[in-house]
Amino acid sequence: MDFPILNLVTSSDIHNQELSPMGKRSSQRKNAAMLDTDDSDSVSSSSTIQSDYLVVSGAEEIQLDKDSLLDQCVDALYEKRGATREKALVAIIEAFNSNLQHEFVENKFITLLHQCLSSIKRGSAKEISLASHAIGLLALTTGPGDKAREILEESVSPISQAFKSGSETSKLSSLLECLAIITFVGGTEPDETEKSMQMMWQVVHPKLGSNVVATKPTPSVITSMVSAWSFLLTTVDGWTLDPKNWQESISYFSALLDKDDRSIRIAAGEALALIFERGNLEKFSGEANASSDSSRDFANIQGLRAKILNQVRNLSVEAGGKGSNKKDLNSQRNSFRDILDFLEAGYPPETSVKIGGESLNTTSWSQLIQLNFLKHFLGGGFVKHMQENEFLHDVFGFTPKKKQLFGNEHHISSSDKRLFKSPNSVMNKARTQFRNKQRMLSQDRNAGHYAVGSGDDLN
Repeated sequence: MDFPILNLVTSSDIHNQELSPMGKRSSQRKNAAMLDTDDSDSVSSSSTIQSDYLVVSGAEEIQLDKDSLLDQCVDALYEKRGATREKALVAIIEAFNSNLQHEFVENKFITLLHQCLSSIKRGSAKEISLASHAIGLLALTTGPGDKAREILEESVSPISQAFKSGSETSKLSSLLECLAIITFVGGTEPDETEKSMQMMWQVVHPKLGSNVVATKPTPSVITSMVSAWSFLLTTVDGWTLDPKNWQESISYFSALLDKDDRSIRIAAGEALALIFERGNLEKFSGEANASSDSSRDFANIQGLRAKILNQVRNLSVEAGGKGSNKKDLNSQRNSFRDILDFLEAGYPPETSVKIGGESLNTTSWSQLIQLNFLKHFLGGGFVKHMQENEFLHDVFGFTPKKKQLFGNEHHISSSDKRLFKSPNSVMNKARTQFRNKQRMLSQDRNAGHYAVGSGDDLN
């Protein structure tokens, strides 16, 4: 009996794909048809197959759909058509946000990583943004270890090249966030983290050469750079950095406090608070007795600190001008009041976030910046990851309440229902499109028509 509901990949299909390049390419084209919005009927004549699975209701159907559709999305990343690859990446991101795809990562880690890196090398700005986000999710899912190190080692060079290849805001912001996440998870040596931080710095302070044209970074790119740089600084031992590096970063962030864009001001203010939290300025005071250079560095930093204190005090009470956004103004005031309390009295902000009935607490600038960055990066997947991602449990010292299982072991989570059953989800739309093409094929066969061969390009 034929089951034209889903183009399921059987165990024998997977084996053949690994061994036969031609068979793999053919299968990839068939699977990519689901994600192609072209109205053409050019789908494989072999799409009516004898399924090795029975499509059942409830959680078992969800699991089959989940595994098969992710396989098909990865296959679609081989397609020539950029729009098809973009749709596949959107679906992959949605799946990784909705659940921790440990089994999928175990089987397809290298394939997914290399195809995402290929998208970064050859794709449009949108595709690069999506691929960067997918790589970051892949790193968070694997957690620290050999896979995370491989992600970092393989990705640094393509990301560095992508920084230089265009100035699109969305692309640069996504690349910065990706570099921050993969270094946070996979970087085990201080020099790896400092190398990534230097790459970020050069996005807004490029080293100019004969073939480099300076472009003014947008406020969004500056904000993304400062946030990503600060996120990595939370992992750096302040004692290991040279005083001149501190002085350069403090001077730059102080200048950003005078910018018109409030998001830049807030990011710079939090970066400065973090620097003074982790910078061990007492170290410079001790070194000041050893050499005149150290004494001069320390005096310069202390002078900057006094200037910053005045800037922060003014921003914490800034009056709103005509047409100013009241919500943004209040956010700025609240942020700089916290920064002022810390600089004047040494009190870091304390926050508490409820996740599944348990409180996640922060008591330092380092923790708060890590929390805010990961919340921003994961978006709608933050709660799911905080509940089930053991790496994030270790980062924040957070222990979630044990999930209560109701009914049988195939209980379907609300996130699964949204991902696979909602009529508006990417995967459900793909499945519906595939079914429609199956019906059209069936009608053509009854009328004596045949679909094109499996080796034909679908683009």
